[in-house]
Amino acid sequence: MTVGTTTQPDVREAVRAAARRARVASRALARLTTAQKNDALHACADAVLAAADEILAANTEDIVAARAGGTEESLLDRLRLTKARIDGIASGLRQVAGLPDPVGVVVRGSTLPNGLEIKQVRVPLGVIGMVYEARPNVTVDASGLALKSGNAALLRGSSSAARSNAALVMVLREALAAQDIPADAVQLLPSRDRSSVTHLIQARGLVDLVIPRGGAGLIDAVVRDAHVPTIETGTGNCHVYVHAAADLDMAEQILINAKTRRPSVCNTAETLLIDAAIVDTALPRLTEALQRHGVTIHGDLPGQVPATDVDWGEEYLSLDIALKVVDDLDRALEHIDRWGSGHTEAIVTGDLSAAREFTSRVDAAAVLVNASTAFTDGEQFGFGAEIGISTQKLHARGPMALPELTSTKWIVWGEGQIRLV
Repeated sequence: MTVGTTTQPDVREAVRAAARRARVASRALARLTTAQKNDALHACADAVLAAADEILAANTEDIVAARAGGTEESLLDRLRLTKARIDGIASGLRQVAGLPDPVGVVVRGSTLPNGLEIKQVRVPLGVIGMVYEARPNVTVDASGLALKSGNAALLRGSSSAARSNAALVMVLREALAAQDIPADAVQLLPSRDRSSVTHLIQARGLVDLVIPRGGAGLIDAVVRDAHVPTIETGTGNCHVYVHAAADLDMAEQILINAKTRRPSVCNTAETLLIDAAIVDTALPRLTEALQRHGVTIHGDLPGQVPATDVDWGEEYLSLDIALKVVDDLDRALEHIDRWGSGHTEAIVTGDLSAAREFTSRVDAAAVLVNASTAFTDGEQFGFGAEIGISTQKLHARGPMALPELTSTKWIVWGEGQIRLV
């Protein structure tokens, strides 16, 4: 296949060459002190602010091209940068600089009866690949988190943000080089040819981890075809279950916040479950509140858009929500077990025993009682920043912060001990 003047073999070699450079850079990053990493992060933040006009100009070109291509407004919002968002990106880098450095932290340790001192210590993963859609802020967020955790970053953004990402990566690389840190700690992979994703996720021996961040299609494709370890992030079919003992004032407030605060993000509520015991009072009140905020309701009741199995499993990422009346807590749990994506589930109830049963039986990365699903966020959890929200169970689950971007190794100190048995 040929894209422009670049063929697939050329893309493969470009990706693998970048990975080899990243591997070299990662060895230097692993030796940096916390102070060196923090100074570099502040330098990157300063550089992003200084280059704001150039970054915004590149982003404007991306927006114009995306709009001409028929991109939906909700996706354009993900792509769009503003002066305020540039300030936020720089602030995010400074925030990461202020976070505890996970590298070198002793997870556990002991002295054995034979005198051997053993300890398990956090170390960088090495080379992390990021595959993501639209949002150019992820370019900087991922770079900053990778740097603080001692990892090199290979970034494969979407073609829709190609100009924005290129401008941001150029700024970051120049700032790192000025700090005597290898510029190859941050590299942008080709985005015009889809095969670059395949080559990244199959670069076994060169790439230590790939994190896909985007829609279900992207995540499924990466996990299915990868030859290197991956972490599934982001797909969120999140439910709000209004239990029979719910305070309806609270339920309405939580529901509207969970659905309408930012409909395009993964912790948005996509399904409302109402207990049949309170349907006569809860249903009209909650549906009216949703409609007042411009939400389209998909369900089985008159006046709603007829729902199919697609709706129960859908991550709308828009002002749409599926609604179902369930007989009781057991039926709510059965529905979530069948259709949930393992991201975030919430219950609204004044019954402590029901809340405890819900939290113990729901299989999800985050379970909330009487709170909006919007709180499933690394910053909101007090982690300072996150690289994504893992919906899988190995290595990391839920909001992934700096510790989740490290592995561990065992260090053993002895004084000549030998094993006799």
